Amino acid sequence: MKINNYGEVELTDKEAFEALYTGKIKDLEGVYVNSIDAYNSARQINADRIPQLEIIKHDKFDSVEMFDEANQLDWFMPEEYQFFPIVDWLFDQCQTDEQRNRVELELKLFIQHNMLDVLYYCKYLVDTMRDNKILWGVGRGSSVASYVLYLIGIHKIDSIKYELSIEEFIK
Repeated sequence: MKINNYGEVELTDKEAFEALYTGKIKDLEGVYVNSIDAYNSARQINADRIPQLEIIKHDKFDSVEMFDEANQLDWFMPEEYQFFPIVDWLFDQCQTDEQRNRVELELKLFIQHNMLDVLYYCKYLVDTMRDNKILWGVGRGSSVASYVLYLIGIHKIDSIKYELSIEEFIK
């Protein structure tokens, strides 16, 4: 098993068949099988227990970036979050000029790196976890350098207080 360039779990036909046959996984949604023909041939023996796979080609994309961009447009998220006024909301959370300046800087970087959609999804994710009383960590890795992610609630580390540079997150 490995992770391919598109961020998918990639299994050989034997790994996929074994995982399904033994019940380690129930389906292959989100999993890439690198030899679908071999898998489907082996599947015919146990057709009632093992699902047929369809071939999904990534060659319609010229790059991983094009693949990512196409999939960012297809994120599942309620409409209220797709059109949420995230920029206004973030500035409303600020109490000082220093906070507003930091939010402005970070938003410019998120836009420059074509990552503004990530903020909409993060807001939806955090609100959903809060609504369902799901716990998540206090912060991990370079994301704690983002004050915007702190305001949304992705982590609990105030990057202004600890003088963490946003460049650590967006390199």
